[in-house]
Amino acid sequence: MADAPITLDEAGRIGARVHALVRRCPVGRVTTYGWIAHALGYGGGSGARMVGWFLNDLSGQTGVPAQRVINSKGELTGSWAFGKKGRMRELLEAEGIAFTEAGRVDLKRYGWDPSRDLSEEERQRLLADTTSPPAVVSDHLLRLLLDDVASPFRLRPVEP
Repeated sequence: MADAPITLDEAGRIGARVHALVRRCPVGRVTTYGWIAHALGYGGGSGARMVGWFLNDLSGQTGVPAQRVINSKGELTGSWAFGKKGRMRELLEAEGIAFTEAGRVDLKRYGWDPSRDLSEEERQRLLADTTSPPAVVSDHLLRLLLDDVASPFRLRPVEP
């Protein structure tokens, strides 16, 4: 939980960094919500959920290859955001990614973890280069960041 509310500008800067990392995920590879969150310094489930919120909220604005972001089990949990059933899988298969019989992606084979696959210097330079302009953040996303129990920015309850 946060000590002070996140501002619209701060949220925009985080969104820009999420997108910068996702854009770096190479064709034919996938990353996870958690790996992106960890690379940004927001480890744990709340960071992964936050990354999903940013990708969903900003997907139409940036040309980010969001199909390359999947969950830690190799499942396509964000597939509903691609307009029709199966579209996310089609996009990944077109990039050469194969699926198991259970419909999952083998993360050992196709996984791209920015904390592992980018040098610390390269990752820091990439994140520093995305400080402006910030991404446009919707009121809905800002409310999630401020109020949702899963948000790393949720304010601590005020003690009586």
